[in-house]
Amino acid sequence: MLTIDSVHVTIQSVQALRGFSLEVPVGQMVGLVGRNGAGKTTLLRTVMGHLKPTQGRLLWDGKDLATMPPHARAALGIGYMPEDRGLVPELTVEENILIPVWVSSSLQPQACLEMVYRVLPELKDMKDRRALLLSGGQQKLVALARALAVGTRLLLLDEPFEGVAPALSQRLSDVIFGLRGKDMTVVIAQSELNHAASMLDQEVVIERGSNAAPRRAVA
Repeated sequence: MLTIDSVHVTIQSVQALRGFSLEVPVGQMVGLVGRNGAGKTTLLRTVMGHLKPTQGRLLWDGKDLATMPPHARAALGIGYMPEDRGLVPELTVEENILIPVWVSSSLQPQACLEMVYRVLPELKDMKDRRALLLSGGQQKLVALARALAVGTRLLLLDEPFEGVAPALSQRLSDVIFGLRGKDMTVVIAQSELNHAASMLDQEVVIERGSNAAPRRAVA
C-alpha cells in the first residue's frame, strides 16, 4: 500500500530524515519507534504532504504521493492524528471531526459521522461541545475520530497514548486495536510501545532520521 523509499527531508536547513525507508503492507499494524526528535513526526507529516522530501519516493498504490496536494489524502482514505491533537478550539466536536471530510467532494459527511459514532459512541453525547471545553483525553478521542472519519485505508497515529490518563489510554487502545482484521492499515508512532507491542505486526526503529535496526515481525 505505502512505500517510503530512501526519503530525505530538510527543515530549516536541518536534515530531519536521512534516507528512511519503510514498507507498509495492507492490513498491518506497524509500530514506528524512536526517541523524541528521531524523526517520527517528520515522517508522518511528510506522508501527509505537510513537508516535501528532497530525495526519495513516497508511493501510494504505486502512485507518487509526494506530487499530490495535502488535501488529496482524505479522498485516498488516509487519516492523521497529530501528537498535539490539532483541534480547532472554537469549533464543536462534530465540526472538528468533519474538517477533513469537507475538503473532499467524494466523501459523505453523514456516512462518515455514523461510522465514527459507531466506533466511538461516547462522542455523540458531546458532539455540540466546543473543543476548548474538553479535557486532554477527550481531545485525543476527537482527534482519533477525525482521523477515522477519512482514514478508511490508512491511519497515521502520532503518540496516541501520550499524556492520557490510564482509563482513556485503555479506551484508545481498545478502539485502535479493535480495527485489526478490517483491512485497515495503522502506523503508530511512539517513543515506547509498551503494551502496544504485542498487538503489532511489525516494529520499525527510527534514529536521527534513519532506519536504526532491521524491520522485524513482532511475535
